[in-house]
Amino acid sequence: MEGISSLDEMTCESREGLGVATAVMLEGAQMTRFLDDVNAEIDAIDDFPAETELPVIEELGRTDAVISIAVTGPDDPVALKAYAEHLKSKLLTQEKIAEVTINGFSDHHIRIEIPAWRLRQYGLSAQDVANAIGRHSISTPAGRLEGDREEILLRFDDQRKQVDDFYDLVVISGSSGATIRLGDIARITDRFDRDEEKISFNGQRAAVLNIAKTRSQDILNVLARVETFVARENLTAPEGLQLTLTQDRASVVQDRLDMLVRNGAQGLVAVFFVLWLFFSFRYSFWVTMGLPVSFLGALFILPVIGVTINMISMVGLLIGIGLLMDDAIVIAENIASRMAKGDKPLQAAITGVRQVLPGIASSFATTLLVFGSLAFITGDIGQILRIMPMVLIMVISVSLLEAFLILPHHLSHSLAHMNRKRVSRFRERFETGFDHLREAFFGPLLDRAIEYRYMTLGIVLMLLILAVAMPVGGKLKFVGFPDLDGDVIEARVLLPQGTPLAHTESIVHEITTALQRTNQAFLQQQPEQQPLVENITVIYGQNPDAYETGPHVARVVADLLSAEIRNAKLDDVINRWRHETGVLTDVISVKFTEPTFGPGGRPIDLRLMGYDLARLKQASNELQDWLNAHQGVNDLSDDLRPGKREYRLHLKPGAGVLGLNAQQVAEQVRASYQGIKIDEFPVGPETYEVNLRLIADDRTDAEDLYNLSITGPGGSLIPLSVVADIEEVRGWARINRVNRQRTVTLQGDVDRSKANAQELLALAKSSFIPELLERYPDIQFDIQGESKESAKTGQSIVRNVLLGLVGVYMLLALQFKGYLAPITVMIVIPSALIGVIFGHMALGLDLTMPSIVGMASLFGVVVNDSILLVVFIRDHRAAGIPVVVAAKQAGRARFRPILLTSISTIAGLSPLLLEKSLQAQILIPLAASIAFGLTAATLVALFLVPAVYCILDDFNLIGKLHDETDEEIAAGATTSSPGP
Repeated sequence: MEGISSLDEMTCESREGLGVATAVMLEGAQMTRFLDDVNAEIDAIDDFPAETELPVIEELGRTDAVISIAVTGPDDPVALKAYAEHLKSKLLTQEKIAEVTINGFSDHHIRIEIPAWRLRQYGLSAQDVANAIGRHSISTPAGRLEGDREEILLRFDDQRKQVDDFYDLVVISGSSGATIRLGDIARITDRFDRDEEKISFNGQRAAVLNIAKTRSQDILNVLARVETFVARENLTAPEGLQLTLTQDRASVVQDRLDMLVRNGAQGLVAVFFVLWLFFSFRYSFWVTMGLPVSFLGALFILPVIGVTINMISMVGLLIGIGLLMDDAIVIAENIASRMAKGDKPLQAAITGVRQVLPGIASSFATTLLVFGSLAFITGDIGQILRIMPMVLIMVISVSLLEAFLILPHHLSHSLAHMNRKRVSRFRERFETGFDHLREAFFGPLLDRAIEYRYMTLGIVLMLLILAVAMPVGGKLKFVGFPDLDGDVIEARVLLPQGTPLAHTESIVHEITTALQRTNQAFLQQQPEQQPLVENITVIYGQNPDAYETGPHVARVVADLLSAEIRNAKLDDVINRWRHETGVLTDVISVKFTEPTFGPGGRPIDLRLMGYDLARLKQASNELQDWLNAHQGVNDLSDDLRPGKREYRLHLKPGAGVLGLNAQQVAEQVRASYQGIKIDEFPVGPETYEVNLRLIADDRTDAEDLYNLSITGPGGSLIPLSVVADIEEVRGWARINRVNRQRTVTLQGDVDRSKANAQELLALAKSSFIPELLERYPDIQFDIQGESKESAKTGQSIVRNVLLGLVGVYMLLALQFKGYLAPITVMIVIPSALIGVIFGHMALGLDLTMPSIVGMASLFGVVVNDSILLVVFIRDHRAAGIPVVVAAKQAGRARFRPILLTSISTIAGLSPLLLEKSLQAQILIPLAASIAFGLTAATLVALFLVPAVYCILDDFNLIGKLHDETDEEIAAGATTSSPGP
């Protein structure tokens, strides 16, 4: 597959009995074409070994897990599996349920086991018995009878499909008529292949049905279907059978959406209250009505561009509650201002809209440029976060149409109604108080800022440098993606290869006991003392972190009380469970984690690449020792581990004299210990395999292997040790390659209350890794996981936002007819960083990728007030007013709308900032960036923009006004008084 186009990375792993190649497509390429190319290349391979099964090619990530159903009751696993298959068939008939898989069972076998002494007694090999069964258990077409009236099909049908059918099958028949039947020499059972593939649910043997959905399906609809199905089946299930919902990944989605809807409603009320303070009730009502109109319009368009209702798109709508009001408030405030100057209602609406049209159109274009650039950010984190600017673009576009085409008409009627109504005492007092605030407090401060404009600029630059110093100096930590509490946690157990199932079960018992102690420790904190741990599922034979299967691995999965109900953070529960478990003997690793990681990946995910596995392992151990020496590093391990002990057989030179070759010996050994697949047939929804091998007591240790009899020509029995040398070795459990290089991957977690993954990895790269690579020059080092994804998305944000800002600059340069005039507007953009940094520090938050996206989104918003402020200064300047006076007048004129738009945006986000829900932790940094960044940018816009405008005028760098010639500009510059 190396030559496939759009191939980003190829990972190949080999382990016992299995090889897996994973091809990662370049972001943005077409999956259909990529998959066709992979299929074509694999189909062209014609030199697979003879015993290799046909390769299975599938696209990963096509479905998402929704919820699981645990079925408990029968102790007989065969009966339990049959009932689970029955439930699966019924579930798949339900609408909108795409995929159901059954866990807890391995392949279904009719197992035929023969003692070795029986084979020696009759001079048989396992292959001889298998051939005899295959000859007698057949079902095949036998032709047809073609009569004049009817055509009849013929079939020879003597296929055995039940255990009892095999007992009387003749294996040996003598010339005297004596026969040896299979039931005389073999034990025949209906069972599952591997004992370790089982699941325990709250202490009972269980079948678990995992329900998944496609990307286009609604997870909440699927959840509702499953809940209804389980409730109905529990009413009609046989006595003793119980269906229980577990590993619920969908209810938390409903909790998050409910939280966002609640915050959205509170934000809408807060925005309306702010508007009511400045306008009348009727006036505020029509301004606020633009929100539902904009939301409905956006919700109509979003499905067309592939955006669903999810947590991030809902956040986009929530942020839009504050941002959408900007244009409507500017229009409404200007119409009211025209009305106060004596215009009639209709004329006030028309003139007011026309006056702010250029500024609003320009601010909309700048917002669109920045949000549009964010809609194309890359990386796994970027794929999620870019939905928010896409939502905001749609909402703001609809809002702009509503604000210009619909809102003025309603406001003109409201103003006409207000003229006939006496102004209330509250309104008079509020307006008087606000005018006093503007003239007595803000006005003098603005005058002082303009007069001492160079000091004003210096203060802002000082604060900006101080803000940048906070993250650079380590006072503010960076985390790729904030923790998001779910309702499921698990412990992943890894023991040495070859560990028997009984020992794994004893270790699992210790871990589940520790989980019960953890449950008791948190019991008193929970509402009404509800149990924190609702269900415990033990899955044997699986460990996603180990990339291994077998009796030496297991998962202990705990369903917790809903995050919206419980009074415990997920990290606290995991840390307590880890503490209660303590140090376990004979265990390679136990990782306590959530079932899935966020889009950022693992905090620690490092690769060492080379060709010598032994040296890779040595380097990995040294790196692990260095990382484990730092407090806060948990569950660190690599994926290169010793495999099981292995006996390798080599044919002796003299074996040919006995009439044996390597293939004959290998086939007989394989038949005895791995088993022979004799037949395979479907029974209902299941597929049964008829398998023959030696009885379990003859497959326990090396002595059994040495005593195995190989059947030679003529039926002679020859001990295996006579024809083969047996060598004991130990290989590796798994070998992994990334882009053709052997690779060892180290993965671990970091307790964010004790350490920061970004700082830890930066320290490793600067201090330890160079020394390590110096000792191992044949090894390469690479960082993956959260750090790499954060860097990838961060770089795309910086690149795209810079391109967007270039577009903003060009747009403003055209509007203001000068290359330096846009600086007066764009200077507020970096000032937003002041609020973002100090806001995060005030709330005790880490800087995250959602914070960065929120700050970048703010760049397209903060310039809006500055644009209108500069437009008003230029309008006053065009009327012949000196620049300094024009700046002071424009600042006072724009104080009310600038303050109102900022307060309304912050009010819309305030419920989310104050949200205590665990589900809001991913959103609070984003909201904090916008709220605090906007606060800082508002103050800068009010004081710094007029000051910088006057500074540029001091040097005659303002640029042309739309109706001035160069001579008039120069003349105007001489009349303006420079600041001290």
